[in-house]
Amino acid sequence: MTDGIISNLFSKELQIVEEAKAQIKLAYKMDNRPWVVGYSGGKDSTVVVQLVFEALSEMDREELHKKVYVISSDTLVETPLIINSINQTLRRIQDEALLRNLPIETHKVKPVMKQSFWVNIIGKGYPTPNQQFRWCTDRLKIDPANQFIMDKVSSFGEVIMVLGVREDESATRGNVIRSHSVEGKLFMRHSTLSNAYVYAPIRSFTLDDVWDYLLNYPSPWGDDNHELHRLYQDSTSGECPLVVDKTIKESAGSCGNSRFGCWVCTVVSEDKALTGFIQSGHDWMKPLLDFRNWLTMIRDDRTKRMKYRMNGQIYYNEVKVEDIDGVSHVIIPKKANRQKEKIQLDSYNIVKKEELKTYISENNIDLSEAKDHNILVTYEEELLDGTIVQKYAHLGLGPFTFETRKEILEKLLTVQSKLTHPADPYYELISIEELKEIRKIWFKNGEWDDSIPEMYERSIGNPVEWEIDDRPLFDKEQVSDLELLCDQYKVDLNVVKKLVSIEKEYSGYKVRRGLMDEISKALKQDYLHLIEK
Repeated sequence: MTDGIISNLFSKELQIVEEAKAQIKLAYKMDNRPWVVGYSGGKDSTVVVQLVFEALSEMDREELHKKVYVISSDTLVETPLIINSINQTLRRIQDEALLRNLPIETHKVKPVMKQSFWVNIIGKGYPTPNQQFRWCTDRLKIDPANQFIMDKVSSFGEVIMVLGVREDESATRGNVIRSHSVEGKLFMRHSTLSNAYVYAPIRSFTLDDVWDYLLNYPSPWGDDNHELHRLYQDSTSGECPLVVDKTIKESAGSCGNSRFGCWVCTVVSEDKALTGFIQSGHDWMKPLLDFRNWLTMIRDDRTKRMKYRMNGQIYYNEVKVEDIDGVSHVIIPKKANRQKEKIQLDSYNIVKKEELKTYISENNIDLSEAKDHNILVTYEEELLDGTIVQKYAHLGLGPFTFETRKEILEKLLTVQSKLTHPADPYYELISIEELKEIRKIWFKNGEWDDSIPEMYERSIGNPVEWEIDDRPLFDKEQVSDLELLCDQYKVDLNVVKKLVSIEKEYSGYKVRRGLMDEISKALKQDYLHLIEK
């Protein structure tokens, strides 16, 4: 009787697999639109790539009439073990496809250097991503994948995205898939990319179907699917999918709890992925976890952030004031790793909103420096019933200060210098190309001490050829003279530096289109004028 049950289960499993491959063959032969298959290294995308690979292997040679591109996203901050595994798998898929003469090409898509994680944080000062400001998904994953897709669209007119999405993966994902489906049609129209369609060959697979297939059908390119299964057994979470649709990125969730996400994910309060690896015996990754935890902790530290946005705009965050035992307290709510605080109101420098400009000028306050001047802005607001109430607000936080960006880079390079990666003794956490881009951004924004070459030399020691043309115009003595002049004539030093950098950027051009616009932007930054928004 037991043998009969096992036989029936295997027969059902075989039927599901054969039906999936039959549908893939049918879908492939329907038209000439090339396929772009998303591969993240996780279980679902592995099933899809393997099914497509097997289906094409079973087809007649003359039927293989169009390209299949297998793409994987490298955010440049992938968990080291996983990105090494993905790189190896892509090579194996490509080698086996060439051996079998299949029209399969593997590609790895990366963010453009100006949008990398470290360039945004250390270069531009972006606060690290969180649930409310998850800027990383678009820049590191969606945009690079979409650029690859649109390049194929421009070449072929239309493309089919083949993704490992399943309806039972989550209620949200199931609803999204069904909302984009047309009854009787294999392909769903992509919700944000014109001339791109989505095909989900395992949309009806259950989790059991996924693992039954992977554990009973060997990888055609020689990977060990049982090892993949062990990765999931060691983890309490799922995988980080290849996200190619801005409208469903929220349903994809954060990858901070996934074995297949970024090692520096700050969206979650606790990174279970790195913790799981360390508990599994990969002790060498502990410095990565320590650095990630520190980076998460400093995000909302007011001493680490400028008090205006990147465009110079001042904004206010209202705070709640409560009486506790007859004493007024400002209530700072819990946020991420920051604990709830109760601070006496009279410990602040309370300034009327209309007098803020004068207060900052008289006290020589630089809102870009790594310091919290403990300012609380007060103003009156009329409620709907005509009641006038007193309100209090902090100056809103902007980018990381330059001092903090240097601190982040220093710590990151130190971790990189001490990282004992078992497979790669020269593993890079931040690339030379990123450091050069950061250096350019710092110069452009008036950070002229050129500290990056010295920091790199001190931590890493490998020789690097830094571009001479990127050096600042002034040396330290000249900068000191400029500071004295700005102080004498009450001119903002940061803006002067910005203007000099703009002029340098446009020098040498006969037609300097856009120069006046850039100068105008620098002079209209709201922190100079304190115009309320």
